[in-house]
Amino acid sequence: MKYNISVVPKLFCKEPGLSLKMLHGFIKLGCAKLKPKTNYGHDHFKNLGLVYFKLTPLCNLRCKMCGQYGDKGVMKEKGLAAEAAKTILPLERYKEIVDELAPHTPVSYIWGGEPFLYPSLMPLAKYMVDKGMYFSVNTNGILIEQYAEQIVRDKWSTIFVSLDAFRDVNDTIRGQGSYDKVVKGFAALNREKKKQNSNYPMLSIVTTVTNMNYQYLKEFVMATKEFNLDFHIFNMGTYTNDTIVAAQKKLMLEKLDTNIDCLEGYNTGYNNNIDGKKLFDILQAIHNSDFGRYPPPPLESVRITVPALNPEKINTYYSDLETPVRKNCIVPWCQANINYNGDIHFCADYPDYILGNLKTNTFKEIYNGDRANRFRKLLSESENGMFPGCLRCYQNMLFGSKIKGF
Repeated sequence: MKYNISVVPKLFCKEPGLSLKMLHGFIKLGCAKLKPKTNYGHDHFKNLGLVYFKLTPLCNLRCKMCGQYGDKGVMKEKGLAAEAAKTILPLERYKEIVDELAPHTPVSYIWGGEPFLYPSLMPLAKYMVDKGMYFSVNTNGILIEQYAEQIVRDKWSTIFVSLDAFRDVNDTIRGQGSYDKVVKGFAALNREKKKQNSNYPMLSIVTTVTNMNYQYLKEFVMATKEFNLDFHIFNMGTYTNDTIVAAQKKLMLEKLDTNIDCLEGYNTGYNNNIDGKKLFDILQAIHNSDFGRYPPPPLESVRITVPALNPEKINTYYSDLETPVRKNCIVPWCQANINYNGDIHFCADYPDYILGNLKTNTFKEIYNGDRANRFRKLLSESENGMFPGCLRCYQNMLFGSKIKGF
């Protein structure tokens, strides 16, 4: 199975300039693993390699496993997202933030909610691209078609579309009609890329593996071969259980004076009864096959599984959630998340511990501040360099160190 770095050669083949921006971010992330952990009295801002921008809490789908709007999502209460959306940062403040961040050339990752519901997405995207930032967007793809011409013209770097299976299974998980809307969006982007003679944006699907779709992944990949994808990422999923939630709540309250709610959104049970051996065979076939495309395209899409696990350990990943498979989370030393209301936090899916707010402080002040360093110190001193809630966190699966045997 492929590792994350495998996207870089692919980028070099298609777009060297874009690949250098991504490679620069990977190097910063890699250095964060190698360097001794420093907390107080250090300028962490210069090590920033990746910044997440959660532009809006609003979403137009209700995906079953989503930690925000799914079965146990923290935003599912009616009216909660609409009220929260009143606090979103305006375009002009984002431009100021970009001006502060751009000289450090971090990779930017735009998400939500659904980022296309942020009213100023298009001008913000153009501003970030013009400032030289690697501009990537994670979207459910429902609204791509109507913006395809401008997306290609403004040279967005990468679009990651959430799609979990072929039509019927995907729509059961994400919502009726969602699959066909994504297909139309990809078709529109490919038409515009050809019309404008452009490699931008790179196209990717992100598939979340659950007990609802894992048996259908091979057929799904075969169905996507006409999408002209550059990447297909298989996210093994963010999962937790009652024991982990309780341990994380206790730690955060006792050590960081913080009550947490978000972790419970991933206590869904969609990891239950996944046959690890069968899933590995499916993923192995996906990674090794061109599915009858002979000769295979010279730039076949890169398929990545996060995390890549030894075959015999996949059952552990899904059935024994309290066994760590990655350790030493590096996120607080090289990454950050900007929430829709200006709050900065380290953990993308768990924004309970707030470092500060961009309505009153600069990014650098917050990132090097006391609350940020308190979090770093506690994490670095914890067993395996992580908290109980980190055990299946997607960011730790991406950027943590592989534990021997897994």
